[in-house]
Amino acid sequence: MKFQDGLTVGIDLGTTFSSIARLDDDGNPVCLPNSDDRLITPSVVLLGESGHVIVGPSRERIAIEPAENIVEAVKRQMGNKDWFKVYQGKKLTPEFISALILKKLKQDAEKATGQRVANAVITVPYYFNDVRRKATQDAGKIAGLNVVDIINEPTAATLAYAWKKGELGRPDLTGQDRNIMVYDLGGGTFDVTVVRYSPTYFRVLATDGDVMLGGLDWTQRIVEHVAEQFKRKYGSDPLSDPETRLQFAAECEEAKLNLSAKPQIPINLYFEGKTLTVNLTRTDFERMTADLLQRTEDTTELVLQQAGVELGQLEEIVLVGGSTHMPAVSKMLQRVSGKAPARTVSPEEAVAQGAAIHAAILEARSTGGTSGVGQAVVKRLQSVKASDVNSHSLGVEISERSTPDSKRKVNHIMIPRNTQIPFSISQRFVTNVPNQQRVHVKLLQGEASDVNACTLIGDFRITDLPPNLPAGSPVELTYRYDSSGRIIAEAKELTGGKAARAEIVRDGGLTDSNVDSFEMLAKEYVVE
Repeated sequence: MKFQDGLTVGIDLGTTFSSIARLDDDGNPVCLPNSDDRLITPSVVLLGESGHVIVGPSRERIAIEPAENIVEAVKRQMGNKDWFKVYQGKKLTPEFISALILKKLKQDAEKATGQRVANAVITVPYYFNDVRRKATQDAGKIAGLNVVDIINEPTAATLAYAWKKGELGRPDLTGQDRNIMVYDLGGGTFDVTVVRYSPTYFRVLATDGDVMLGGLDWTQRIVEHVAEQFKRKYGSDPLSDPETRLQFAAECEEAKLNLSAKPQIPINLYFEGKTLTVNLTRTDFERMTADLLQRTEDTTELVLQQAGVELGQLEEIVLVGGSTHMPAVSKMLQRVSGKAPARTVSPEEAVAQGAAIHAAILEARSTGGTSGVGQAVVKRLQSVKASDVNSHSLGVEISERSTPDSKRKVNHIMIPRNTQIPFSISQRFVTNVPNQQRVHVKLLQGEASDVNACTLIGDFRITDLPPNLPAGSPVELTYRYDSSGRIIAEAKELTGGKAARAEIVRDGGLTDSNVDSFEMLAKEYVVE
């Protein structure tokens, strides 16, 4: 990777809030304030008139805008080729909308520091597949950032945690390795990860999560609960009106936040000249969302089992993500683990801070230093090493006989998820029919045996096989996953020696021309 002249930052591109951080002159990771002097920026985009874009508009501004001009939770659409927003006659993709958020963070950071922001590490949920990761990288490029890496959110949080404890990059500290669990419940995504670390080395033992589970789902339960009571009383559905739905969802979000501190909160719903007030208690809220919390509990227990770590072997449970402020989360984790979760790091800031540390580590290794930071800190950064696991299984499409007369396509997993990387494996397969002319290798990412439930990440062919090749002739396939996330697959037909390979590099889901076009378009928009 090449670093450009300018400031190096870490960015937490969140579903509901985003933040940007850097290392200060003393080497401490700090989040940078936005134009409102806040350390987090709502990941909401208002597409106004004449190319005027507002990122993080106020609730009052949202209330007077047409619902079709507001884009929320675009992170949930990352990598979705079928999702777009039409604005001024152009189809804006999730990558482009996300780039507008990144552009806002970049602008505000430059104003706060007086320096040009050049290089960035952007975080993603651990459970993002490669398509979503590519989309995130493209968003950074469109925003004018030199994206030096994509890092998993719990990995970033672990870096921030170890730095906060004064342990990261301290080879002089001795003692046993520590096991921690990072429970990351954000606005739109959820991860739980078990990490084993020492001052100079950390590795992920196991991870799992859900990219469609987060605080938004808790808020939606309130929206549906109150709207249903309104419908019963007045006979009309307030959620049928997009503007009412948008404004009411914002009010329910605020009510949810207040319930973390108060036992009861009144919620007002106004529609078609009629008003309904519902007094929602925290007990009622926890009851109506118990199944959502249970999903995170099930994942937590599964990850501990996959990591091979007993509850008594956990040093701490680290809370990350704004949704962990809900009291029910801490109560559940204490019940499951027998210990109170730690609030060593700020749930809203830790991921961006960890990304800034990771960015500084990469810069220190690449250039021998990092902007504004002394050599003592640089040496600490250079001493840190990490080992990761793959968050999704990697497989290959094969034909499997389902009946004596028919076959079906299935995903044959070669590298299971939570495998320590780098990793390499070779297996033998056979040709399907006599005199087969070519072998088509399809590389899949996913856990299901059904190929349609998996993501096709690449394919290649071996052609011109030897003539009169009998069915069942051996073909050896080698799958390699390196520490940078690069996937290499090679296949060799062993009778004639013909071979082919594919290399999947995170170059971006969009083509270079798409990225260039979107980057030019982003420059035309005034973002504030």
